[in-house]
Amino acid sequence: MSTCKFKPVTHVLFDLDGLLLDTETLYSKATNVLAARYGKVYTMKEKVKVMGKTGLDAARSIVELCGLPITAEQYQQEMEPIFQEVFSNVDFMPGARRLIRHLHQHKIPMAIATSSGTKNYEIKTKKYPEIFKSGKYFHHIVVASGDPEITHGKPHPQTFLVCAKRFDPPVDPSKALVFEDSVNGVKGAIAAGMQCVQVPDPELLQYESAEPTLVIDSLLNFKPELFGLPEFDSNCPDELP
Repeated sequence: MSTCKFKPVTHVLFDLDGLLLDTETLYSKATNVLAARYGKVYTMKEKVKVMGKTGLDAARSIVELCGLPITAEQYQQEMEPIFQEVFSNVDFMPGARRLIRHLHQHKIPMAIATSSGTKNYEIKTKKYPEIFKSGKYFHHIVVASGDPEITHGKPHPQTFLVCAKRFDPPVDPSKALVFEDSVNGVKGAIAAGMQCVQVPDPELLQYESAEPTLVIDSLLNFKPELFGLPEFDSNCPDELP
């Protein structure tokens, strides 16, 4: 693929679920536990319309798409203990820690822009306090479902624009590169005026697609130099210590 379409960037924004952390299969599992209570099934066909949306908005979509006989608020209440159990031991996606380490070593400012709610974010990242809580790797973390400044979730660009302006100094959106897995996330990033690398679940693309700047099948295959970032060192370890 020609690199002429790619523009140099100075900052990187990461989605969390399905991009850095291997949670999307767990989300499906958790949602189907609840759906089964009402004789329903949550498939990728429904999921692709929900991925990237914030808490209550996502809950409304799932209730409607699956035909659940409960309110969105009831859905959230019933899901909380399920999430507590399912997300207790989450792993990183392949190549995620290597990329974080590499960008950190080269002093590239990074942030997370996730649609998660605060409680779910805390559960999912609890296993990795050095990475997500120390402030060592990420300049800041935007948890959209619990952020009072964010009133519209992905695919609206607000999550990414808020994240960009919280760098010190704020970064121009055109200088930010977003990593996303979901279609809604890609749409939001592009609408924010940012370039976006999508790392999708292959099954997702059977139902809906966006128009990201670049699509790769794994973070292990990302080439930072395409966007003017330092290329991987030959001795760069695959994972963070």
